[in-house]
Amino acid sequence: MAINFYSLGAAEEVTGSKHVLEVNGKPLMIDCGAFQGTRAEADRKNREFDIAAEKLETVILTHAHYDHCGLLPVLTKKGFKGNVFSTPATRDLANLIMMDSAHIQARDAEYLRKQAKKKGEKFSWQPLYDESDVVRVTNQMISISYNRPMYIASGVKLEFFDAGHILGSAFAQLTVEDQGKETCILFTGDLGRKNKPIIRDPSTNMKAPDYIILESTYGDRRHEHTIEALDELAAIVQRIEDKKGKLIIPAFAVERTQELIYNFHLLVDDGRISELPIYVDSPMATNATSIFQVHPECYDEETHQAFLDHHKNPFGFNALSFITSVNESKALNKQKGPMIIISADGMCEFGRIVHHLANNITNPDNTVLLVGYMAANTLGRRLMNREPEVKIMGDWMKVRASIENINAFSAHADYVEMLEWLNSIDTSRLKKIFLVHGEPDAQNAFQKFLNENGFPNTKIVKYGETYDLSL
Repeated sequence: MAINFYSLGAAEEVTGSKHVLEVNGKPLMIDCGAFQGTRAEADRKNREFDIAAEKLETVILTHAHYDHCGLLPVLTKKGFKGNVFSTPATRDLANLIMMDSAHIQARDAEYLRKQAKKKGEKFSWQPLYDESDVVRVTNQMISISYNRPMYIASGVKLEFFDAGHILGSAFAQLTVEDQGKETCILFTGDLGRKNKPIIRDPSTNMKAPDYIILESTYGDRRHEHTIEALDELAAIVQRIEDKKGKLIIPAFAVERTQELIYNFHLLVDDGRISELPIYVDSPMATNATSIFQVHPECYDEETHQAFLDHHKNPFGFNALSFITSVNESKALNKQKGPMIIISADGMCEFGRIVHHLANNITNPDNTVLLVGYMAANTLGRRLMNREPEVKIMGDWMKVRASIENINAFSAHADYVEMLEWLNSIDTSRLKKIFLVHGEPDAQNAFQKFLNENGFPNTKIVKYGETYDLSL
């Protein structure tokens, strides 16, 4: 049986995950994510995405982050009519994220249309998809719970295992069967970390894979220990309180926001920080938090106990306010500190966080806390690099606010944690590891690290290059 694998995204870069497994010439797609980064480049790459969608057998979605699900509606526009398999929580979150993207694109189109009219120019930019496309692809989604194997194509069996990355995230294990022989291919999607709040640790009980398609986002970086991170977070909040400033936290609406709320709740309960006003300024984060509340099947034991035994809500407490309207968001700029504002987008390229940065970054009493991966050439990466002056909404601004970075809140495993996970699963049949979802420097370092630590057959995936996994 002929089995081939290739990538159309997240090959030697971090976003735009799109992988294709061809079984006897019939393609199955694993993830269909949008590219993220600077607006113009991301838009160009997303528009260049081309595949014979009508010929796809099926699509498998590992989790709901935009760089893994964001172009699913484009498939329906291109003629894809098959099934999209995911976990129940991923289905709900992906619907929210795709619909939010459709709304943003519609607003962008209206804004650009007005700008073009003012200048007497011809307007040509159009959204990649609209709400009806999102509804169509959501209706094609079929939910499969963890550890429930199902045949999704002739001779191809899918089983999801908890990836420990975000709510509903999954490893997708595909077993290809032919005349009594099996080839087992494990797609990690994004590999999570042990001992994270709310969600369970990454699974280790899957069948021994022949091939692993492994993410490598943090292939050259370590994360702080969670205890140290909470100490650092408490110290940052204390400084904000002393200065009566604002703590601005760019965070993606799904997982990172809920985890931050959870950690602030813990610090307040333990008496380590005062109960400062916390504003979650993201309509999508508000909706995502509601989805978290209806998927307790994804919680770890500690979160279960908080809900079941003590009737506590780990996603909300007295100091917390969810901001939905634009006027409420603007009012935060006039409000005096101390306060904490959590807002999307996590890489500081879109959304309300851009306005909060523009209004607060020149004030030395304020702090910007970066808590996740920042792609190259984004505003978030420039802040992470401590550039003294940055361009926000067309204006150059002096960075006088303190810039802090806590990697321990990352939902991605670092290179040591990835090795520990590899050593904890059955690799007795492993023939090769394919590295995706990482920048070249990180991947080269990670490949060398794996080679030196018992995994010499490691390959960095090139965009569009085909790899033979045949039986």
